[in-house]
Amino acid sequence: MNEGHPVQALWCDPADGVVARIAGAVAQHGLHAARTVVLVPYAQLMGVAHGMWSRCGSPGFAPRFETTRNWARSAGGFLPTGYDIAFDMARDLVTAQALLSQAGFAAERFALAGRVVELAYQLAPLAAAALPEVRGSVWAQRAAQVADAGSESEWFRIESALIRVAVAWAANSGYATDVLLRDTVRAQVDALIVLEGFQADPLTQTLCSLWGDRAIHLSLVPTNLAVATAAAHIAADPEDEAELAAACVLRHLAEGRAPVALIATDRALTRRIGAQLQAQGVTAHDETGWKLSTTRAAATVMSALRACAHDAGSDQVLEWLKSGADGDALATLALEARLRREGVREWSAWCGQAARSEKPQDIALLPFTEAVEGRRMAMARSRPLADWLRALRQLLEAGEQWEPLAADMAGAKVIGALWLDADAHGDDDDDEFPGGRHTLAEFTAWVRDVLEDASFVPPAGSEAPQVVVLPLHQLLGRAFGAVVIPGCDDRRLPASPEPPGNWSAAQRAELGLPARETLEAAQRSAWAAALCNPFCEVLWRQSDASGEPVRPSPLVQALQLDHALQMTADPRTPREVALQPTLYPTPSGGLLPLRNISTSVYEDLRRCPYRFFALRQLGLRSADELDAEVDKRDFGNWLHAVLGHFHEALKEKPTGDAAERVAYISAAAERATREFGLSDAEFLPFAAAWPAVRDGYLQWLAGHEASGAVFAESEPWMEQPLGSLQLVGRLDRIDRMPDGQAFVIDYKTESAAVTKERVKDPTEDTQLAFYAALVADDTLRAAYVNVGEKSSGTQTVEQPVVVEARDALVAGILDDFTRIAEGAALPPLGEGAVCDYCAARGLCRKDFWEIEQPPLSPPAEGGPAQ
Repeated sequence: MNEGHPVQALWCDPADGVVARIAGAVAQHGLHAARTVVLVPYAQLMGVAHGMWSRCGSPGFAPRFETTRNWARSAGGFLPTGYDIAFDMARDLVTAQALLSQAGFAAERFALAGRVVELAYQLAPLAAAALPEVRGSVWAQRAAQVADAGSESEWFRIESALIRVAVAWAANSGYATDVLLRDTVRAQVDALIVLEGFQADPLTQTLCSLWGDRAIHLSLVPTNLAVATAAAHIAADPEDEAELAAACVLRHLAEGRAPVALIATDRALTRRIGAQLQAQGVTAHDETGWKLSTTRAAATVMSALRACAHDAGSDQVLEWLKSGADGDALATLALEARLRREGVREWSAWCGQAARSEKPQDIALLPFTEAVEGRRMAMARSRPLADWLRALRQLLEAGEQWEPLAADMAGAKVIGALWLDADAHGDDDDDEFPGGRHTLAEFTAWVRDVLEDASFVPPAGSEAPQVVVLPLHQLLGRAFGAVVIPGCDDRRLPASPEPPGNWSAAQRAELGLPARETLEAAQRSAWAAALCNPFCEVLWRQSDASGEPVRPSPLVQALQLDHALQMTADPRTPREVALQPTLYPTPSGGLLPLRNISTSVYEDLRRCPYRFFALRQLGLRSADELDAEVDKRDFGNWLHAVLGHFHEALKEKPTGDAAERVAYISAAAERATREFGLSDAEFLPFAAAWPAVRDGYLQWLAGHEASGAVFAESEPWMEQPLGSLQLVGRLDRIDRMPDGQAFVIDYKTESAAVTKERVKDPTEDTQLAFYAALVADDTLRAAYVNVGEKSSGTQTVEQPVVVEARDALVAGILDDFTRIAEGAALPPLGEGAVCDYCAARGLCRKDFWEIEQPPLSPPAEGGPAQ
């Protein structure tokens, strides 16, 4: 330790150091050091205190440096039984459910158990501080009085009932520290010396009252601290703040100030900083840990349970399968490709489709689908909690996930927290987890709560850590070469922390819970102690990830007012990176010929030759989302199906009656909704607009038929040979005019203005001209039918020169594909919206091209460059 460090003086000052005061108290009262217990505020301080006594204490016997929990563990083992609070969420949730059932909340026990456990955990330190003989009477009566406040409200009546359950539970529970309240322990200890921290502990206060004159109080908090100067950094956003904090830590290590204390004010920020340090080969020892629910091991367990729900989505089942054995990897990839191609969002829908389908790819996936479904169905029925634990382990073993979990440090913690390891807990799970049967949803909620409550603290290595992550108040009494405090904004470092729980100020005072003023005083004391470190740096951000402005903490603002904050240069070392622009791509597709050409294929070629090369010739495509919300495109597909079913039904049973036509189209809508697997909730936004769309379309249809048009066929698949190519596509609809002429119709659900813009330039309108080329007739008509929901209703937008546009398009197709076969370049020529929503943009690297592009000969009208 640096001899000039303030902590050195705090412990080892010959006149007023903590060690000197302890030795003086032992000598003054004639105590034997080995029979003297020194209580420290937190566990990490035990080793520090031992080291300081060895360094500058009296020779001979040393006092015992303990926390109340460690002392109780050494004084006598404690095994919770019956309704004791075990501080094990897995067991305590079940106990809370049993207590709620006894209190008349059997139907709501699963929903309310978490709240009761939360209340009990807040009351437990107070109950543990009461003597066992008065805990169930005097303390319980006084604590139960707080439950009567606000009983005039229904919400408060329920809350009051829960408080009474929690009070009764805490009052009748045994605690591991009860052994310290016995006469036998007092007989073994001559004196109790309490090193007081930032806050008083109820149990320590009770112990001092029991020891009476043999209890000695010594403050560990430095007094009369001068205003210290801290270095400050202002970051732009959370990512910038993490980089700055990591750079500060690395600089201190480079300058020989190990160990460095990294204060954990925000868990996400601390994880980011840890990742930055890990990338530089520095591993921080985290004393705070993180929630077990955020580990990959917990995600594996939760994904398995979510995938077994009766209404599980395809994404949830895929997530579960991907976290399993590699032996199923190929089958899982094939299944995922099929699900995404078909857009099957619900797993149950896929099971039905796979069982009915005659397609070879579905038949090949059927055995794997049935095996997965068999594992899911094994988790369907209700059962006692002990049986659920065995079933969950069997599920993980069947998916070959158990062994990787057991081999992982966080996975072993998950297994222990959920009592999945029968060998560790014995074979009496039925006794440990009494109660009724649980559904899968209730068991999943229990697992989630257990994992959310537990923490994972990675073990420290054999060597002294260079960086230690710890809370602000655990800097007390410990020497660090430097202290870095990120997250010093008003949200993450408030001057007056919010007291835990929903207790009112009166209830907190009645129960003896710390008041807001007490917490504020402790926060300010911890902040002042941190600033006394010789090297202290504070960081805060100007805005959150959402862009919302963030103010510095009031504690930081106070330093600014005292002129005790020194803005420091950015510790990151700037480096110059040479520009390496991407070459302008000019691929050739001569070796990748296509035979079948659809309207979308040729549209890609006309919009951007490189897009055609990447998506069509190379066959690249992005994976579609399975859980995407229903949007306008889905509505358009649904409407196409509705109109197809409607016209087929109307052709089979013609009628001019308006009411019958409404019935036909309504039946078609129901059929299409079933085919698309749309729920009422998903389709609600479009269901509200459907009556206006339906009525507008039927009104248009009447006028269209009055012109002599007769429906011929709906959604026909057309193929038309064209030299070495073949034009293919599915038309929305073909009508016939009185003279037999074909009338090609394509439905649109876009705005009428956009549809009218399509037909202004015939040479730019690929779709109608291409559809006309698919029809064998020499002369024909073609139009877009804009099916709208506004007052304009359904409109016909005809292309008047479709024959000329078709002939020009056919000539262009032949010319373009001839040039491609000859090796013509296919450069990226897209602009505007074509590039904004292009799946190949990351491949062409348009944003990283060289400023100077190679000259290209101008393309033919609508064709690729030469």
